[in-house]
Amino acid sequence: MLLTIAFSDAQCLDMQLRLTRGLVRHDLHIIADNSIDEVAADENEQVCASHGAVYVRLPVNPWTARNASRSHGAAMNWMWHNILKPAAPAAFGFLDQDLFPTQSCDPFEPLEDAAFYGDLRWSGARWFLWAGYCFFRFDAVAREPLDFGLDWFANRLDTGGANWNVLYRHADPNTMPQRPITSFAALPGVELRQAYCEWRGTWLHEVGLDGDLSLKTKKRDAVLRLLEPALVRHSADAGELRI
Repeated sequence: MLLTIAFSDAQCLDMQLRLTRGLVRHDLHIIADNSIDEVAADENEQVCASHGAVYVRLPVNPWTARNASRSHGAAMNWMWHNILKPAAPAAFGFLDQDLFPTQSCDPFEPLEDAAFYGDLRWSGARWFLWAGYCFFRFDAVAREPLDFGLDWFANRLDTGGANWNVLYRHADPNTMPQRPITSFAALPGVELRQAYCEWRGTWLHEVGLDGDLSLKTKKRDAVLRLLEPALVRHSADAGELRI
């Protein structure tokens, strides 16, 4: 089961669903909508319907307008308690909405040898799995009191870091499957931090909340150009006509 925490960006969600449907091995993709605006939520729901993804409108999140990291963690926790634990899937993984696969892949394969894995983030001597790409074998974590929130008391661990005491401190990070992460500026002649993007293995991360927000439209256009070969190839394979 793939789960995406979505937020007020139907174009971004459409691109991800087009690509995950054709490139990523999974049985079910659930979109958990954390948007404030009901108009944006309606647009996201329409995108999900067009791609056959399951749409879940999350309840009002008290953190959404105040702290993006806490809002994201609360959304993940709601999905854990209300969807994942009752459904008991064999495995599940969380994705950021602006993370896009560009080649065929099976992100669940490493779970054959690991209880969980993803992109590691470090804060001092402690580490945790980045909330935008983290995968778990359900039987290995089902009885644990998981908390995908923050833990500022443990070296300022961001979203997902509250699982440090539950999971991560008991595991050797050197055994976690890893993929190369390369940062780059999406726009030529613009400083890295102003138009920050990442290649995470063969996945492109737009990093939509980072950089100079006045360049957001130009940055999105640059991301679309980078994704165009994969989007066109998938649309052709699926017999779709996209304008």
